[in-house]
Amino acid sequence: MSGLLLRLAGPQQSWGERSAFTPVRDTAPFPTRSALIGMFAAAEGIGRGKANLDRYHDLRLTVRVDRPGVRLVDYHTVGGGFPKDRTAATSGGSHKGAAVVTRRHYLADAVFVVAVSGSDENIERLAAALTRPHWAPYLGRRSCVPDEPFLLRRHVDDPEEELRTRVPLSRTAPRTRNGHDEDTDTIAVNFLREQPYATSTAGPSPVDTIDVNDIPVSFAQHGRAHTGRRLYRTVELLPRSLAGPAHTQMQRLIDYALLEESA
Repeated sequence: MSGLLLRLAGPQQSWGERSAFTPVRDTAPFPTRSALIGMFAAAEGIGRGKANLDRYHDLRLTVRVDRPGVRLVDYHTVGGGFPKDRTAATSGGSHKGAAVVTRRHYLADAVFVVAVSGSDENIERLAAALTRPHWAPYLGRRSCVPDEPFLLRRHVDDPEEELRTRVPLSRTAPRTRNGHDEDTDTIAVNFLREQPYATSTAGPSPVDTIDVNDIPVSFAQHGRAHTGRRLYRTVELLPRSLAGPAHTQMQRLIDYALLEESA
């Protein structure tokens, strides 16, 4: 088993938890497995109705929450003020005759780093696709474009260990009320795992479990289907050295990504 590392950051992200089009388009507080598998399939040039999702079954995803972001709601309208034949189309081939109103939820200024673990063959194939994607990746919706660096590492032997010990944190070190750095060598960071993580007295602290319905069964336009999985959320103490002054964060990330090319 090996893996790759993705950094999901941008002005806005939106990780919808419902496959049906509803008046309220919500977002999960973290990247869903369905969205990430869809991103991989798009990078490989696999269309919605042709995706063989079994090829992604063995992938294990671990999410490090660098910044949870701030939830924003956009009041969104489509097709208002036009004759009926120019308003939004219905699934039955007609037109709605009025504006379609939705409230779309986004995460602003969020940053997640995802460790994708799998067989060497699968990781090599995905890394090649994500380096030169057939369809450009986006953060849940097409309007949500990812920042660089996006693909932090194409191949690491232990991507989860990289998250804990080497990947720079996209946050500043915590400070006291008077503006001085806190006198601690660690920073508490949330993780979301698909498997329980062994704990010890010095290890991560279990918080809770989360049941989500985001394993994709089909991406077909009129037949989307998902099943459930359980996530294990922990708070883990990472080295303070992974965080730094805000003005150095991007350079530290670039330097980390370039280390692989120079190796």
